[in-house]
Formats: sequence, C-alpha cells, structure tokens
Amino acid sequence: MTLDALVFAAHPDDAELSMGGTIAKLTKDKYKIGIIDLTKGELGTRGNEKTRQKEAAAADKILNVSVRRNLGIPDGDIQRTKENLMKVIKEIRKFQPKIIFAPYFNDRHPDHHDTSVLVKEAMFSTGLPKITTSDNRAKQTAYRPQKLFYYMQTYTFEPTFVIDISDSFEQKMKVVKAFKTQFYDPNSKEPETFISRPEFFNYLIARSQFYGFQIGKYYGEPFYCEEKIEYDLKNLLL
Repeated sequence: MTLDALVFAAHPDDAELSMGGTIAKLTKDKYKIGIIDLTKGELGTRGNEKTRQKEAAAADKILNVSVRRNLGIPDGDIQRTKENLMKVIKEIRKFQPKIIFAPYFNDRHPDHHDTSVLVKEAMFSTGLPKITTSDNRAKQTAYRPQKLFYYMQTYTFEPTFVIDISDSFEQKMKVVKAFKTQFYDPNSKEPETFISRPEFFNYLIARSQFYGFQIGKYYGEPFYCEEKIEYDLKNLLL
C-alpha cells in the first residue's frame, strides 16, 4: 500500500497529541495516512504495554488511519544503530509516502530527540540504492520522500507553517482522550505525571488556539522544515 504521509512517533499517543488534528483533516480529505510508533511505551508511568496497544487501536478508528505499526524498539532506548535505522528505512520503502513527519529534534524527552535523529538519517539513507532491504523476502527499491516535516511536542519552535485544524480540533481532543490511562482521570489510582494533570488539556487547547490565531483561524498545529518550501501565491487569489 502506498501512503500519502507517514508519521513517525516515539510512543503511542505522541502523534495524536502533536498533530492529531492534522491527521484527522487529511484522512477526512481521503488522504492515506500511516503512523509508525517506534516503541510500545512500556516504560510509561501509567498504563502498560497492553492498555496502550488497545488505546492506540481505538485512536486509529477515530482518526481513520490506513496503517499503524509498531517497530518494537525498547522504550527509553531508541539508539542510533544500524538495526534501528534499517527498521525505519524498511517502513519508508514499504509505504513510499510523499512526505514524512517526525518529532522536532529538541525536546525534554530523550526518546523524542532520538526518534527525530533516527528518522532524519533514514530519510536520507532510504534513497541510496546500495543500502539493500527486503520485505517478505522481496527486495525493496530505494525511495526517498519529498519532504520531512517536524511536529511540536513539549519544547516550542518558530514554525515554518501552521495547519488550520479548526474543523478537526474536536476530533483531535477525542482521539487524545482515547488514551485513557495517560491523561486526567479523577478515578485513577496511578501516579500523577506531566500529562495526567487536569491542566494539561487546558494547555493543549491554549496552544492550538495560539497557533490558530497566528494564521487567523480558531485552532492550529505548528510544523517546522529545515528546507525552503515553495508556495504558490495563486492559492491566495483563488
């Protein structure tokens, strides 16, 4: 299956938190989107590997993604090894997305940073024919997506562009809440974390409103690209 976009994330729920509105917007417009989680989030303070898997499956139905896969890299240990690099390359070659997304390379969580570095290296290496990979014993062809875009997690950056998610913001919040063990639940007996406090939802709303305001919309999600992006002025005149 060929995808329009492939989103790489360190843990289940990272993609939804950071760009759930954008994913929902794209799938609503019939684009084929995939999510690749590098780890199962097994080191998370709340929940466990099985509950996070169930929550991710529930999130997939809400977002209507075409593919979701987990690479099974150990949580807290996303090393820049050849083995891990080849895992990411194989996913890119398998689905041949036009664009890929990854966490911004500066973040409080080391896994987010390490995922960003690994995906960037894979973005380049996957286009090299002399790096050979196979899928179900069939040799894969070299393929490089057109662009790599970074999404925002904890630390902020000056965005290259902002996506209007006004029409998909409610869907984003619904999909975030599908990860029930990770976020605020007054009945939960598990330890409190950075994202399980009730104020965290207010933070998500406020950040979406802030970036939405920057482009004259209600809600927005910011992205960064290290390369220049061509923009057709005729789009503003339609």
